[in-house]
Amino acid sequence: LGRDGEAEMLRVTAGVNTHRGAIWALGLLCAAAALESDATAERIAISAAALARLEDPAAPRNPDSHGARVCRRYGVLGAREQAQHGFPAVIEQGLPQLNASRRAGAGEQNARLDALLAIMSQLTDTCVLHRAGLEGLERMQQGARAVLAAGGAASLAGRRQLRALDHAMLALNASPGGAADLLAATLFLDRLAPAAPAPIGSN
Repeated sequence: LGRDGEAEMLRVTAGVNTHRGAIWALGLLCAAAALESDATAERIAISAAALARLEDPAAPRNPDSHGARVCRRYGVLGAREQAQHGFPAVIEQGLPQLNASRRAGAGEQNARLDALLAIMSQLTDTCVLHRAGLEGLERMQQGARAVLAAGGAASLAGRRQLRALDHAMLALNASPGGAADLLAATLFLDRLAPAAPAPIGSN
């Protein structure tokens, strides 16, 4: 199903990888959630990690993908390893920040922005590395930390820092696509919680 989804994505986008990482992450988490009904986000992530570590002889080998080249060049871990380690960016950054921002009174849109920024602040995003190298990755991480330190997306100071980060990333022609994929995973796991504070599809 995941490979069919990826093929359809590439067909629609004329070969541009817009969300391969999200297909990978959400596919694993959907399967894990089915196996771990009524489980915590942590338990589902652990189950997804076990699935991600299974040998897959039919998996396509593409050693020259952007992500693979970046991992080799910089010695970093990519989307596959993030999954195999139980999605630490989701469990340790995304979900805690999402809930902390909600408790602080941020609206749902700003809480989700803060969750994205928390992931960006720590993630070795191979999309950014591919486009902008280590300089771009450092700018992304430092900029995301600056937004959160200033009060997050709901605060005036945080919005100013966010605008500055947006301009910097545009100037580098770099987009944190890996972090965006993991935000999708964060929101998916959040919606599996027994008492989600906002309806599915809310802004």
